[in-house]
Amino acid sequence: MNVLQPCDLLIEAGHVVPVVPKGAVLADHAVAVKDGRILAVLPRAEARARFLPAEIVSRPEAALIPGLVNIHTHNPMTLLRGVADDLPLMPWLQEHIWPIEGAVMGPDYIADGIELAVAEMLRGGTTTCNENYFFPDVQAQTYKRLGFRATVGLPVIEFPSPWARTTAEYFDKALEVFDAWRGDPLIRFAFAPHAPYTVSDASFERINMLSAQLDIPIHCHVHETAQEITDSQAQHGQRPLARLDRLGIVDARLIAVHMTQLTEGEIKLCAERGVHIAHCPQSNLKLASGFCPVEALRTAGVNVAIGTDGCASNNDLDMFEETRHAALLAKAVAGDARALDAASALEAATLAGAKALGRDDEIGSIEPGKQADLALVDLSELELQPCYHVISHLIYVATRHQVSDVWIAGRPKLRDRRLIDIDAEALKAKAKQWSRRIADIPRPGAQP
Repeated sequence: MNVLQPCDLLIEAGHVVPVVPKGAVLADHAVAVKDGRILAVLPRAEARARFLPAEIVSRPEAALIPGLVNIHTHNPMTLLRGVADDLPLMPWLQEHIWPIEGAVMGPDYIADGIELAVAEMLRGGTTTCNENYFFPDVQAQTYKRLGFRATVGLPVIEFPSPWARTTAEYFDKALEVFDAWRGDPLIRFAFAPHAPYTVSDASFERINMLSAQLDIPIHCHVHETAQEITDSQAQHGQRPLARLDRLGIVDARLIAVHMTQLTEGEIKLCAERGVHIAHCPQSNLKLASGFCPVEALRTAGVNVAIGTDGCASNNDLDMFEETRHAALLAKAVAGDARALDAASALEAATLAGAKALGRDDEIGSIEPGKQADLALVDLSELELQPCYHVISHLIYVATRHQVSDVWIAGRPKLRDRRLIDIDAEALKAKAKQWSRRIADIPRPGAQP
């Protein structure tokens, strides 16, 4: 007599897209989950014969994919969605974003903004983010409460904020937060120096030392605009990446965000040192920052992952839309329709982000032993017919609105498009309260 093996969950899908092997699509397969991890990936009939699941989710017209990894976010800024649009980067920051943040930033703003972001990300199939903002203690608490996987940035910047008044305080608080959360299964950390133009040499040198000691990444905006390059050459006598290299920052711990202004030599340097690129195409387009040479980086061997940036400059956290933009722009910039093909784009939105965060041993693909961070995408709707190639549809046709179910570590977070742990109506009411408060804040660039 064949004894069935107990498991917590069996997800049956018309298509399982594991990402590893790249480009694979497993028809009529199932994923067995136990204790938050993937137990097996196998044909549906074999799964039924082998496992005794506590729950079965059967979606014969859906594709099961790894949870998406958003490699660059400022998630509290969901509360600033659309507050200042159609502006260049520095006027946008100096005349709008920074004055508003100075007036409202605090624990409640951080927690409510992150909850709104998590709700949006879950409804779009995202299960992990790489956060870059202030109050990392509140961030960690909020992500943990919501059961969302996050790498939280430990901010360093050379001017005071409601989080810290001095450079020394930024570092002291960063180390306190890191120690308090050491070993948590959902929450990890990275140093988050804002950018070369807002962080001193001395701070970068200390970040480099601490990053190596604590074995955590460095998450930093780099080469975002042409003006940043010009200013760095005037102030430091070298381009920002060269300056960071002089300070020891350019290695496999660096997640360099945007990177729209790159020479062939800089691309080669990134490849040699193992730098990871956080590519945010929609933010780059909206702020007219430039174009990241994605295919040149990938051809050189650089790991390129996809991020949305914050809602104040995007204005959403839609990784499906972001990845589609990345694929299309890569072709235009390279002058090659084969650039960032669909399978590579899906990899950039999943496994590449996990690799940049040092978490590719646990997330980013559907493989036995990995965390069961998973999303189902319904391919049955009229707008998706016919479907010849599943991965092509995921990149070029499907939207976040086709995401039906999401799990993080095997726990359901979205079921039939309904959030499990978040009260959507209460959250909308809080967002409206914040919008009224923020709209009344005086700022230099506001229209009379």
